Amino acid sequence: MILAHKIQLDPTYKQAQAFRQACGVARYTWNWALDQMETAYKETGKTPKLNDLKKRWNKEKPEWIYKTLKDANQQPFTNLQKAYTNFFAKRAKRPTFKSRHKSRSSFYVSNDKFKLEGSCIRLPKIGQVKLTEELRFFGKIMSAVVSERAGRWYVSLQVETTVTPKHGEEVVGVDFGLKTFMTLSTGEKIKAPEPLKKGLKLLKKRSRQHSRKVKGSANREKSRKKLAMLHKRIADKRSDFIHKVTSKLVARTKLIVIEDLTLTGMKKLWGRKVSDLGIAETVRQLEYKCRSNDCGLLKADKWFPSTQLCSCCGNQRKMKLDERNYTCSCGNNIDRDVNAAINLNIVGLARINAWGHEGSDYKHSFVVKPSWLNQELNHTPLCIN
Repeated sequence: MILAHKIQLDPTYKQAQAFRQACGVARYTWNWALDQMETAYKETGKTPKLNDLKKRWNKEKPEWIYKTLKDANQQPFTNLQKAYTNFFAKRAKRPTFKSRHKSRSSFYVSNDKFKLEGSCIRLPKIGQVKLTEELRFFGKIMSAVVSERAGRWYVSLQVETTVTPKHGEEVVGVDFGLKTFMTLSTGEKIKAPEPLKKGLKLLKKRSRQHSRKVKGSANREKSRKKLAMLHKRIADKRSDFIHKVTSKLVARTKLIVIEDLTLTGMKKLWGRKVSDLGIAETVRQLEYKCRSNDCGLLKADKWFPSTQLCSCCGNQRKMKLDERNYTCSCGNNIDRDVNAAINLNIVGLARINAWGHEGSDYKHSFVVKPSWLNQELNHTPLCIN
């Protein structure tokens, strides 16, 4: 398994200048190759082969390109080919030209071009750069990507390593919501910090101040860095919370059942709040963490009425948005989010125990299928009164 560890760098002023130059070379190469691809596609209806494009580049590239490391002007061709492959397979948008001010500044370094020396990394034509921490994974280092974010430099090291699966024994249904970020079938409720909501007032103030600065001035550059740092702080708070929640959840469970949410529709209805919660990022992290720990991740069918079903008797009734408790004729009176989470838990138990009453009309699918799936588990459905 290949895992990445992103470490902050502590470069000198000259090293940071060399990083910016390498990022500029990578961006220039990308734009040149994209221009050649687009021109050839308009004229012939076909994109040129990668090797032919590289040969032409090696003949035409300017002299100042040689001042930076080689991978900075070679890897963009591979990246562009992947981008076009994803575009034609309808997995991504069409590749676009990169701007110095709007695009992410980064460059690639292959594993034979750099060397780790304790808390330092030695890069070609740049020298030894300090790391703020040592690499936490053991194994073969595959590559490195140096990138800039809000004026700070980072290196992302990809390591091929062996991970020992570690998971618990619980089967947990997870219901995502706007008032309560995550509600578990055990009755636990987890609230999100919502960093954008808390920092929105300051963000608006900094944005207004930035818009008033004269373009091209030193004060505008200082304002841009302050605004970028605030955006980074907000994103880091959200990321830290999601990493901690997903890691704890995977460590205690054997199977996690979530809803198949239509986030695009949710954003149209509730806008910024959905993005601030980070539901999509939570699902992404659950997926790769479940895969590395042999923990199952089951996604319930998008039409499965988890909120409308009674978790005790299975009776179904419609619920209004302002109804916070589910009351059933069988006497079950329960919080609506906990009720939905328990119904998701029942779906998971039914799937792994091959019960026949989980509903043949719904297509519940495994996002991550664990190796222990065929083993029989002796769990029974939950019912909290």
